[in-house]
Amino acid sequence: MTEKQELSTLLPSDRLETQFSDAKPPYTDLEAVIEANRCLNCYDAPCISACPTGIDIPIFIKKIASGNIRGSATTIFEANMLGSSTARVCPVEELCVGACVFNELNHKPIQIGFLQRYVTEKALEAEVRTGNRLFVPADVETGKKVALIGAGPASLACAAYLALEGVSPVIYEKDELPGGLNTTAVAPYKFQTDDCMKEVEWILQHGVRLHTGVKIGKDVEFRQLVQEYDAVFIGIGFGKDGRLKLPGSDGSGVWGALELIREIKNNPNFSLPVNLNSVLVIGGGNTAIDVARELAMLGIPNVNIVYRRTRSEMPGYQHELEGASKYGVRMMENVVPISIVRDGGVIRSLKVKSNQSGEVFELSCDWVVEAIGQESHAIAVSPDIAVDEMGRVIVDSGTYMTTHPNVYAGGDCINGGKEVVNAAADGREAAFAMLRSWGIKSRFIKDDGKI
Repeated sequence: MTEKQELSTLLPSDRLETQFSDAKPPYTDLEAVIEANRCLNCYDAPCISACPTGIDIPIFIKKIASGNIRGSATTIFEANMLGSSTARVCPVEELCVGACVFNELNHKPIQIGFLQRYVTEKALEAEVRTGNRLFVPADVETGKKVALIGAGPASLACAAYLALEGVSPVIYEKDELPGGLNTTAVAPYKFQTDDCMKEVEWILQHGVRLHTGVKIGKDVEFRQLVQEYDAVFIGIGFGKDGRLKLPGSDGSGVWGALELIREIKNNPNFSLPVNLNSVLVIGGGNTAIDVARELAMLGIPNVNIVYRRTRSEMPGYQHELEGASKYGVRMMENVVPISIVRDGGVIRSLKVKSNQSGEVFELSCDWVVEAIGQESHAIAVSPDIAVDEMGRVIVDSGTYMTTHPNVYAGGDCINGGKEVVNAAADGREAAFAMLRSWGIKSRFIKDDGKI
């Protein structure tokens, strides 16, 4: 079992990710107050609807303006127990900030992410300093136990809401470090693993137990969890990097994007070759953009994204691509990779074909990074759990229960790969569904059924 005080010792300090500066530095007190006072406190605010966890954004901002930091943070965490990390990793430009009414008035939208980070950090610092906790678990033990598979955002959120109502949640994580993609894959210029560990520690202090280095199906059988616990929650995310398996891909210099990001974030022995000059990133999603930007920020002179369609068709966010371009990342559209060309085992180029002209040509490079999505590993948990044609776990939309009795799921394993905030929302709703099934009322649900 990993106790709270042990998490920091699991994380090596000399990691490559520590070289990254904060892309969005935190607000000062004055900046926060000025920005909070700009908010119009809209009735039926569109920013709330744009937030997957439905945080009452006007209320938390209004409390900042009045100096009620604790009350503001409570408003956030009641709806989103991962409010600290989502303040930094959420694509707010596409969600709450993008929905702000100021956009329609040709004014700068309220910087909701900055304000959320400011208030959650301030409140958690005060909690440590004073010992006055924002949330205290219920006095009465319910006798209910829930096993959660995977220690990512969905499981952490689910466990937190359960623990506060007197349920005993136990998380099983196959890695040594908890946190899921917040730990292994979020761009280090947004959120680093040290901060993720602090968030996990905060979740654990509410009565959540964590076992790391435990693989379901090897160290513990799934059916054992089903038998021993009142419910099981699956929050395993999606699997490892999908690979193109191009001719010439066997050998050094070819990476899966998530594999490479994980090395940058958490491996103290990893460093970039001194002669690494040119990297091609295959893919058009946000992971492709993130890894390209990271490499450029680490000093690689030539980093280019290769995508089979056009820039306007790519699934990655345009604001992310614009951010990467400021560090020199460029994009080549309408080209399909054919093979990796090597000379004596060393990568020389990537052979591609134009979707427009049909021309075949080579792009010089030293490394190739594949960011084409992830494989599913949900079926490995239990053959009794139904998955769709994409390998995503099928759940009831209202309860998040799978086709296996008393087994719930949330996060990337059910949606194929969305945002941290979506996983947090899934975990919360699954927790609420469990509580309802046991006749336990959550303090976070009002009489009208809303958060």
